[in-house]
Amino acid sequence: MNLESQKVTVKNNASYLFEALCNVNNFEKLMPDSIAKFEVTDAESFIFGLTGMPEIKLRIKDITPNSRIVLGAASDKLPFTLTANIEPISDSSSTIQLVFEGEFNAMMAMMVKGPITKFIETLSENMHKL
Repeated sequence: MNLESQKVTVKNNASYLFEALCNVNNFEKLMPDSIAKFEVTDAESFIFGLTGMPEIKLRIKDITPNSRIVLGAASDKLPFTLTANIEPISDSSSTIQLVFEGEFNAMMAMMVKGPITKFIETLSENMHKL
């Protein structure tokens, strides 16, 4: 399953946005209002839980300076990645798009597509909070 958020323009340069997203503490600012738990477990991972959903642990899996950050599920039960693609526009602004890729069976994909789409849209809409 592959889901993409809309590209969002942020009034921060690509370098700033990249550094902000490399600090996992900042993901709490991006979370939806339905956040029930947010806990940083180390410099590269955090656990979050949304109301009515199981807790998920994400870890930074790969980075390309100033352009790409890949977060992945720390558990192999539901393997997926969430990639932030950053593109510079000018010295003071950039665009960001989130891409979710997961390996789910058809039934699971049907159940999670709506909530995950809403989740990544909320994260991208909140990028201006960084």
